[in-house]
Amino acid sequence: MKRLNKLTQRLTLLTAVCLVTFTSSGCTLARGFLWDHALVASKFWKATPIIPVSPYFSQLIEDSYWEEERYNRVPILDPVEGENAPLFCQDPPSEDEVMRALPDDVGGGLPFVAETVRNNVRIVVEPCVDHVGECRFYPMAGPAKLHKCHYKCTVYYDKVKRSDWPIPFTTEDATVQVVYIDHDHLIRCAGGPSDICGEGCVE
Repeated sequence: MKRLNKLTQRLTLLTAVCLVTFTSSGCTLARGFLWDHALVASKFWKATPIIPVSPYFSQLIEDSYWEEERYNRVPILDPVEGENAPLFCQDPPSEDEVMRALPDDVGGGLPFVAETVRNNVRIVVEPCVDHVGECRFYPMAGPAKLHKCHYKCTVYYDKVKRSDWPIPFTTEDATVQVVYIDHDHLIRCAGGPSDICGEGCVE
């Protein structure tokens, strides 16, 4: 409790000193830039004033588009014909997809205050399910077969927690995490319209 009171007093004193220094230093950043330039320009262009945005939010938007384009869509493949056609999973998860599927326990934090990183990462991918279903009708896709491809991904790494203030310390822990990723996709049914909607077609 005493430490908390001392920290509160120090923060209050530091805030007061900053306010006094800022108002008496002749700096006109707040009024000169915001009022004389940003607001006037926003009125002229009929838009909002210039608002600084952290790169963190830009990275979140880019990551969402990256995952939507590469990992969150179900592809529809052309029919595979022939008796010896390779109807088995040929697209295991990439290292990038596996790392993105892990819980984000290294995000956030403050540099030199509270950091968490992963070192010596090793990924083992094992197929779990490889099954092709019967031909049936899927909305917005038509007659197709569902090819189920499930993978078990085991990630081995050294989880390092580091802080340089107020008490410098570094801890390292060997960690193992398992995530399951599915690469299910549709395969169009081969044959003409009569063959597709025959006895083998399940609605």
